[in-house]
Amino acid sequence: MTTDSTNTVFGKEQVRRARIAVAAVFTVHGAVTGSFATRVPWIQDHASVSAGQLGLALAFPAIGASLSMPLAGRISHRFGARTALRGLLVLWTLALILPALAPNLVTLCAALFVYGATAGMSDVAMNALGVEVENRLDKSIMSGLHGMWSVGALIGSAAGTVAAHLGTDARLHHTIAALALTALGLIACRGVLDLRSEAGEEPPPRFTLPPKSALAIGAVGFCAVFAEGASLDWSAVYLKDIMGSSAGLAAASTTAFALTMAVARIAGDRVVDRFGAVRTVRVGGGLATVGGLLVVLAPNAVLAMCGFGLLGLGVAVVVPLAFAAAGRSGPNPSQAIAGVATITYTSGLIAPSMIGSLAEVTSLIVSFGLVTVLAFSLVLCAGVLRGADRTSTGGGVPDPSPAKAGTGI
Repeated sequence: MTTDSTNTVFGKEQVRRARIAVAAVFTVHGAVTGSFATRVPWIQDHASVSAGQLGLALAFPAIGASLSMPLAGRISHRFGARTALRGLLVLWTLALILPALAPNLVTLCAALFVYGATAGMSDVAMNALGVEVENRLDKSIMSGLHGMWSVGALIGSAAGTVAAHLGTDARLHHTIAALALTALGLIACRGVLDLRSEAGEEPPPRFTLPPKSALAIGAVGFCAVFAEGASLDWSAVYLKDIMGSSAGLAAASTTAFALTMAVARIAGDRVVDRFGAVRTVRVGGGLATVGGLLVVLAPNAVLAMCGFGLLGLGVAVVVPLAFAAAGRSGPNPSQAIAGVATITYTSGLIAPSMIGSLAEVTSLIVSFGLVTVLAFSLVLCAGVLRGADRTSTGGGVPDPSPAKAGTGI
């Protein structure tokens, strides 16, 4: 039996059910992202924005997420983890409807700001609950949870691809998808742990800079997300422009990279449990470094695709482990998770544009040389994720005292 900071008793079976419920929440969250991504061309045409204006608009989800993430802990403190996650997830799924309704650039930016803000808050809430379940199970689950997010993204993108192929209006498509995902999210939230803060406990601040404990962890996550974002957005362009590949083969490289990430994350928990978080990230960083070198030095498209696959395999588990380490890094896990999430979201925002800017001045080969350097930094800095390794504190279920579990998430 385990307890939270209000001495509520949770049986082992209830915690196992909570794991399934949180995994379902991650899948729903990913499906929203996948559904949106496939209809960006339709949204661009509907809003009558240029490629440059679209690039500006697509910065607003990250801006909204970064500004809103610190609020997640306060919302959970006030309403309890289950109620907070339920409300935030519903706001996120329904926000899917907004971008397709935007008739111009200003309204599109506003819609994407709301879309990103709700994404960020629900992201923090579900990751914090995932860390709590992992603590109580005394086994690694965060990589698998993020793997389920990737599965959801693939499902959402597959449905979106079909809708786009059939010429379905994105307003109709996203309304149907949002309602379906809202219903699934509400069902999933029924099974998550209902953790609450202690009476009289001070609520987290509304807005705050990331705590010091999150900065080093966030830096490692930054490197991993930079490599991930660069590969997802630029792998197809790299194969087409540098390797001279066909458009079909170039597009297949992006799909292969996403699948590699999903499979590696789903299988990652067993690896982490066996070898520990630090060793796993060091080996992963080594694989990603080899992958980056292969991309930069590859004489043909096949080897370059293998390099992108190794990059995906190497960085796949880093972000889940960064969230796990943040959740155990200090007296306010939700604040630390929000800090790490803010840093990684920022990385995801700047990576594609930085790769493009560097490529314009030099070449894409030099850009992926930078990605390779950042991948190697994972080997050197993996030690900061020691908090994600449950054996680093002697194993067993972490102390459920208010100092560790009293965040309400």
